Amino acid sequence: MRYPATHLVVMGVAGSGKSTIAAALSQQLGWACAEADEFHPQSNIDKMTQGIPLQDGDRWPWLREIQGWMTAHAAAGKSTVLTCSALKQSYRELLSDAQGRVLFIHLDGGADLIGQRMQGREGHFMPPTLLPSQLATLEPLTGNELAAGSQRLDISNSPEEIVTAVLAGLELPGLTLPAQAELSAC
Repeated sequence: MRYPATHLVVMGVAGSGKSTIAAALSQQLGWACAEADEFHPQSNIDKMTQGIPLQDGDRWPWLREIQGWMTAHAAAGKSTVLTCSALKQSYRELLSDAQGRVLFIHLDGGADLIGQRMQGREGHFMPPTLLPSQLATLEPLTGNELAAGSQRLDISNSPEEIVTAVLAGLELPGLTLPAQAELSAC
C-alpha cells in the first residue's frame, strides 16, 4: 500500500522531549521538520513568557497555521515531522484535517520527570510553572487515534529507543530501520 504524504506530529506537554525526537525522526526519514513554537504569534509567546496559560482562542489561529504548513508540504508530495503540544483531541482533529496522513506521536511521562527536564533547559519561553496547566489540559490519544497508527511512548526510555519504536510502528513501505537512531536538531 502506498501512503500519501505523512505528517508525524510529535506531541506532549512542554519538556517531554518533542524537539529531540522530532529532529531524530526527521533525520532518519529525510522529511522536513518544524517546531510548532515557530508558528506562535508574538502575543502567545508574550503570554507564556509571563506564565499565563494560553486559552483556546489563542491556540486556534496557531493550529490553523500549522495545519496549513502540513497541507502545503503534502500538496508538494512531501512528508513532514513537527513538534506540537496537541494537548486536546479537538486540536488534533483540526491538525488531522491537513492534506495527507496525520499521525500523532505522544511522548508521555510523569510530572516529576518532565518538571526536572524543564528546570534543566535554558533559553525556552515556557516556564516550568505552566506544566500543571498543560497536564490538566492534556487529553490522551483516543482508541481511534491509536488504531489509525498514532503512538503513545514513555519518555523514561532513551531517545534512541523512542525513535526506533516510532519508526517500527510507522508501517511505511521500504523503510529500513536503523541499527541505532542518531540524534540531531531540526
